[in-house]
Amino acid sequence: MSAATDLQTLLRFLTQDAKIPLATALSHVKALQAAQLNTIDSIAKAKPEAIKQIFSDEKLSKQVHNAAKRVSKKRAAGDDGAATASSPKKKRSERSVFSLKEEQTPAEIEASLALPRCELEAEELKDVVLFTNRAPLVLAFVVVLLKFSMPEQPLSSRLSLAQAYVSVTSRARAVSLGIESGESAEELGMGLGQASVTIMGKELRVLKRWGYEWEDGKDSQRARTETNEEGEQPVEESPPLWGLDLEALKRSRTEPPPLAKAQSASTTNMPIHTPQAARMYLMKSFDNPPPKDAGSAKKQSTGSKAAEKERNLGMLLRAVELLYESWSQTLSLEELDGRTWGWYVKARPAVQDGVAGWGGKNEVRLADILALRREE
Repeated sequence: MSAATDLQTLLRFLTQDAKIPLATALSHVKALQAAQLNTIDSIAKAKPEAIKQIFSDEKLSKQVHNAAKRVSKKRAAGDDGAATASSPKKKRSERSVFSLKEEQTPAEIEASLALPRCELEAEELKDVVLFTNRAPLVLAFVVVLLKFSMPEQPLSSRLSLAQAYVSVTSRARAVSLGIESGESAEELGMGLGQASVTIMGKELRVLKRWGYEWEDGKDSQRARTETNEEGEQPVEESPPLWGLDLEALKRSRTEPPPLAKAQSASTTNMPIHTPQAARMYLMKSFDNPPPKDAGSAKKQSTGSKAAEKERNLGMLLRAVELLYESWSQTLSLEELDGRTWGWYVKARPAVQDGVAGWGGKNEVRLADILALRREE
């Protein structure tokens, strides 16, 4: 097999059998290849510790390991079709990507999703260099964009919508390179009739979260209302949204539920991009550049490494926020949205072209982001 074919097979396993988002799969491919865990059988035979070193999240590493063992076992039994097809007999609760914990209030949910803050000024950030791949950087840009373009949305919604955008763009790119094939969920008609929003030129299907009220520390709404022209009853406006994960719906081999059912307050009928997954992806994706002399690197504890990445994320978000703040009083919301991709392109890490660059990491200089600010 060619390297490109091996990569396609590995990605197909991660997204279809292990059921992890494409963006997450792409960010771990290089590490799996470096550890010579680039086949289903090699992953199945690996020790759990080896998988966990690559997928730092224990739940995710078990999910990948168990999927590899399951597929490998079915292959050995002669069930070739099971290698790439998921069982349609999943329980409804397993198909549901996210459900709110009953014991948590909306305010507690939003607080649990808080992203790291940084109070440094531009001059203190300009020498910071991070090490990451492209997908989490796109995610960070979109999360900050939505803070300005959709301020009425809670953080949980902004994370979900941003991840939905990254998923759609990642799949489109994968198809163009031959990594993914077949019709997308949208092309198959899934999500028709659902509400949608357009972010950076992409139409994303959404689920309205009617009745979800939260607090952001200054005011407590939050299903905004306004009075109509006649001064009659208030009309609810801009409810919180979930970004729908239509590719997960396609993989589950279920038909989209009726519109009325999908628009209800329940989130159990339609899979969404969870804010927790998006936040976790951001929290673990921004490392320090590797030392030039690999032998001089000191081994860090898991806690120390996680704290370092959290600080790095805080600095990155601060730099991106400073960029948007500099333009927010000059550009319209539509113009901010329209310029975001170009800003990201000028700051993204340089990687190899084509398939070889998928999941590749390189340096991101905060000075490049800060240089995009509007001149005073």
